[in-house]
Amino acid sequence: MSTLFEFIRELIDIPSVTGDEEPIARFLERELDTRGFRVTLQEVAHGRLNVFAGDAGTAVVVLCTHLDTVPPFMPSAEDDEFIYGRGACDAKGILAAMVTAAERLRGGGIDGVGLLFVVGEETDSAGARKANELGVHSRYIVVGEPTHNVPASGHKGAFGFVLKASGTAAHSAYPERGDSAIDRLLAVLERVRHTSWGTDAMLGEASCNVGTIAGGAAGNVIAPNAEARVLVRTVGPAAEARATLDRLIDGDPKLHYDIVTENDAVWCETLPGVDAAPVAFGSDIPSLTAFGKPLLFGPGNIHDAHTDDEKIAKRDVEDAVDLYCRAVTHLMQHGT
Repeated sequence: MSTLFEFIRELIDIPSVTGDEEPIARFLERELDTRGFRVTLQEVAHGRLNVFAGDAGTAVVVLCTHLDTVPPFMPSAEDDEFIYGRGACDAKGILAAMVTAAERLRGGGIDGVGLLFVVGEETDSAGARKANELGVHSRYIVVGEPTHNVPASGHKGAFGFVLKASGTAAHSAYPERGDSAIDRLLAVLERVRHTSWGTDAMLGEASCNVGTIAGGAAGNVIAPNAEARVLVRTVGPAAEARATLDRLIDGDPKLHYDIVTENDAVWCETLPGVDAAPVAFGSDIPSLTAFGKPLLFGPGNIHDAHTDDEKIAKRDVEDAVDLYCRAVTHLMQHGT
């Protein structure tokens, strides 16, 4: 059986960019079966499988993270201090730590632990939403993301939308005969960028990012259409963000939007005697509605995730195994 660090490298060396998670799910099915777990594969879409290990009917605490990574694939490497490669900290090192912790707990006679590894976290949380159909109704779910093993007291939500403007095309020499969708879009984006999207005492101020802008036909044509993709990191109910956007559009019939994602901010359970802090990034927690109270923590530094030098400290992973074991034991015995 692989050691902890060997296991991480095996996981990294299986490409699992979002949409192509089946090979790593099949590998985990075999690996977890070898380690004595009862394994269920759940099809989310063709070639995309969630993995659940344990007894769905008796799971009290579920340890959960995601199988998918952002592109591009990068193979594993290591030195004395770190393991490198795509997914090292987001989230294959976390996955290996959870499996190792579950084994240790089982060896210590603690039952009622489930393992859930889902697809699609990096895009739309499709795997997390589908997992609610597994029939697992645990009291707690511990979601793994890179937090340097500091439990998150909460995280911001997300309100993502495509803002679209329409206009009338005309020859650019006669702008009075047209109606520029780009001008209309830029004007409302100025309001979007400079409005307040909310503040929370713990999570701080909401943030807004205009990610892409596109539109128009040519340099000598008044633009008949334009659109922008925008993501607001919310600190309260997503419905409040939608209401803010409606106010900014102010009933303009030539402006409309399509919602891409809409998640409330999240407040997490924490552990007694362990420092906690909020995080700015999101997770699958809003979509995991059937799994009880959420906790959020894991090894790794979020600033290493999605980078060309993605890595995780070996000591951080070992500490995570201990912390997952302590957390599960406490939740089993005392709750939060």
